[in-house]
Amino acid sequence: MKLSILSSSQIEKVLRRAGFKLAPKKGKGSHKAFVKQAKDKKFLVIVPQKKIIPRGTLLAIIKQAGLSKEKFMRLLKE
Repeated sequence: MKLSILSSSQIEKVLRRAGFKLAPKKGKGSHKAFVKQAKDKKFLVIVPQKKIIPRGTLLAIIKQAGLSKEKFMRLLKE
């Protein structure tokens, strides 16, 4: 399955649908942090605030979130 080119706002929507919450802001910066507590694991995902997120960065975000590409795309279409 080929990944689309997405914006940071689209990625944020997917992460929220997957149960992530925006982490408290610490300092200045052009990134947002999202956290999710699972049974025995805590996920932290950093999303740069850009109109276009490169595919490599998107793949890293998906991996950090503990999602498969398929599940990520399914959440995107919801």
